[in-house]
Amino acid sequence: MIAEDVKTHWNIANCYQGALPLDYQMERIPMTARKKDLVTLEEAKKQVEIAARRIALLHLAYAKMLVEEFGEERGRKLILKAIKDYGIRIGEKMKRGLPDLSKYGVHERVEWVDINGERRARVYGCVLAKEWKEWGEDSLGRLYCHVDPAKSMSVDPREKVGHVKAIPDGDEYCELAFRPTTEKERKDFADKEADWEYIDKITEG
Repeated sequence: MIAEDVKTHWNIANCYQGALPLDYQMERIPMTARKKDLVTLEEAKKQVEIAARRIALLHLAYAKMLVEEFGEERGRKLILKAIKDYGIRIGEKMKRGLPDLSKYGVHERVEWVDINGERRARVYGCVLAKEWKEWGEDSLGRLYCHVDPAKSMSVDPREKVGHVKAIPDGDEYCELAFRPTTEKERKDFADKEADWEYIDKITEG
């Protein structure tokens, strides 16, 4: 995940006068208006969580429809094709310097650990995973998680972010590792019809 720069975010989201210095833009906003529009961090987290849960439901609705219409095998393949396209689009934005995910509200916390000399990210309390679990749809929800290798390979095909563990698989947390890709993985990822689901799964060692 990319740490979000508050000033950049403010510029993009709220200030169409992008050519003007941020300090000048802020000076043009009355202090009373600034205070009125402030929200607490906890409230901001809640609002992001609402949006994240809606994304989880949107994914689930489309995924279920595809499986029901085309069957398990064909449906899953179509879902993964869509997720790959989704990840590529996110990667394109990341290459332009835009943020990946919100720093708050999408999960409870992230911690970095060292496993046999490899730095990994452990993500606790994924909001999307909670939503899928509530609907009893961990398996279909899990397909969404393939966005991680898709967006990372979109940024740089030579590297991937994959799951060692994932909450929808029954794990306590998601554990993400960063690995170089193989020639086969790069070829399958570039091929619109090839099976690329295996790219996400990272084994120990």
